[in-house]
Amino acid sequence: MNLWESLDMATKTLVANKTRSTLTMLGIIIGNAAVIATVGVGSGAQNFIGGQIESLGTNVLIIAPGNRNSRRLGGPPQTLVLDDAKAIASQVPGLNGVSPELNGSELVRYGNQNFSALIFGTMPDFLNVRNFEVEKGRFLNELDVQRSNPVVALGSDLAIALFGDSNPIGEKVRIKNVSLEVIGVMKPKGASFGTNYDETALIPITTMANRILGRQSPYGLPLSFIWVTIANEEGMGMAQFQIENLLRLRHRITEEDDFFVQNQQDLMNTFDAITGALTVLLAAVASISLLVGGIGIMNIMLVSVTERTQEIGLRKAIGATQQDILIQFIIEAVILSVAGGAVGIGIGVGGIFLIALVTPFEAGVSGMAIALATSVSGGIGLFFGVVPARRAAQLDPIIALRSE
Repeated sequence: MNLWESLDMATKTLVANKTRSTLTMLGIIIGNAAVIATVGVGSGAQNFIGGQIESLGTNVLIIAPGNRNSRRLGGPPQTLVLDDAKAIASQVPGLNGVSPELNGSELVRYGNQNFSALIFGTMPDFLNVRNFEVEKGRFLNELDVQRSNPVVALGSDLAIALFGDSNPIGEKVRIKNVSLEVIGVMKPKGASFGTNYDETALIPITTMANRILGRQSPYGLPLSFIWVTIANEEGMGMAQFQIENLLRLRHRITEEDDFFVQNQQDLMNTFDAITGALTVLLAAVASISLLVGGIGIMNIMLVSVTERTQEIGLRKAIGATQQDILIQFIIEAVILSVAGGAVGIGIGVGGIFLIALVTPFEAGVSGMAIALATSVSGGIGLFFGVVPARRAAQLDPIIALRSE
């Protein structure tokens, strides 16, 4: 019996027992669907995070106060001051802009309207460094910063929440009992890393420190972050090196830094490592279903061998060899596994598109993942089909024909 005849006979046998074949494939279907969905969602999460990081701007360095351990243990210490940002802007070559920031959450009031918003105390370079644009009115200028002017530029959603369709320019809002004149409304920016920039209020950094937070230190005006944009990507490493050395000199650091600098590639690598590890972990858990599915195929095939003992004996009596029986049962197991895998892949891809409808993750699954899932399914059928196939092939034809 050639391979084609064995394939034809195995297919007819499985089709004749549709219910059993379907139930046998169930474990493989669930396992493949889970693996494909997990890998697809993991890939979508990586693409989403990559987009979020790119939305921060191009060639960006973010300087934060405190070292990484101190931030994890007790929140950010106030080790960066406004003079650090000014020193970076004046002494480090190859920079496009430097934007110091002092952030906090406060209630913004207008009439009987209240809205909790993230307040950014910043400087005019914020527009260039953070890729924001003004929709109406104007943005903060140097004079606003020098004089600690009580002015504010509102994010688009915050302006609508407080003023509706009315023009807010020239109106007064209150933040912690400080009256601020609305001088501008920003173009919609969207959300990034959980921060909706359309619900923010932008005020001069000196106004934020002196009038809103009342925060000063003996070393100067403390900062939450310093954002820096580099003129070209090739100069990123050199700029980071110069900034770190400059801050170490200014802070007279001899041992551990009291700040840390992070670039976009660092962020991308960090999040890629996290999402990659989670994807592998979840895929490994989902793969257990494939193992269970393979064991299910082996069990059903063993039952099938018992039920078809007389058929096997009859085939051997009319000339079928052990190899013919072995190949037929292995082919049946592989067909069950591959067919179940194909159905599972289809369900998994459908699940990815459903998830994409309710999450910001982009739907998609690579051809490599589908090819790998199909290969693994075939391998499982081959591996778990060997035991029942060998049992069928080694049956004695006389004993098989006498069995009931």
